[in-house]
Amino acid sequence: MKNLFSVLLLTLLIAGCSSMRNNKAVGNSFTQEQVEMIMSSDSSRPMRVFKITNTSDSILLRTKSEDVTVDPSDPVLRTFVNRLYKTVTDSMSLGAGIAAPQVGILKNIIWVQRFDKENFPYELFLNPKIIQYSELKQDCLEGCLSIPDRRDTTKTRSYAVLVEYDKLDNTHHVEMVEDFTAVIFQHEIDHLNGILYLDHLQKEIKDAAGVDR
Repeated sequence: MKNLFSVLLLTLLIAGCSSMRNNKAVGNSFTQEQVEMIMSSDSSRPMRVFKITNTSDSILLRTKSEDVTVDPSDPVLRTFVNRLYKTVTDSMSLGAGIAAPQVGILKNIIWVQRFDKENFPYELFLNPKIIQYSELKQDCLEGCLSIPDRRDTTKTRSYAVLVEYDKLDNTHHVEMVEDFTAVIFQHEIDHLNGILYLDHLQKEIKDAAGVDR
């Protein structure tokens, strides 16, 4: 009986470890499920954009992302950032920015089109965080790849933001960004926190109702 109990306990431990491996981050970065999604095609192929019109997509889009381990030699990370770039610049989507959750990967990774630089290049930002917002606000017409067929004017975006982030070469930076490019940063970093620009519209409505009272 004692031997039988030991065998059962060992079996349960093995099964538990196997289950944990499926959810554990590979190389302290991506989970096995994320790796499979990323590596399902080569780096030249865009990924499917998640939409709020799909229930399971919407749940993921409302989930907070995690920091990514910056390893320039990681083939999964390199494949992913390339596929994310292909997605935002693909003619079927073509946006001014994109965040990893929008393709189903809950990692703090974004691409932003820099309208504040010559030729408006797209740039990659890993683990970006806004550490300071200007009190000055700006109105901005916003759309979103994950919210089909809709554009709205938000009034809560800061004119300037101070952003800290990592680059793929494992360097760390802090930068002040202004005007429309600052809106893109705010929009994409919101995605990393499970926030959509529609939430800002709801806040405006609530604030306006409070003023009216």
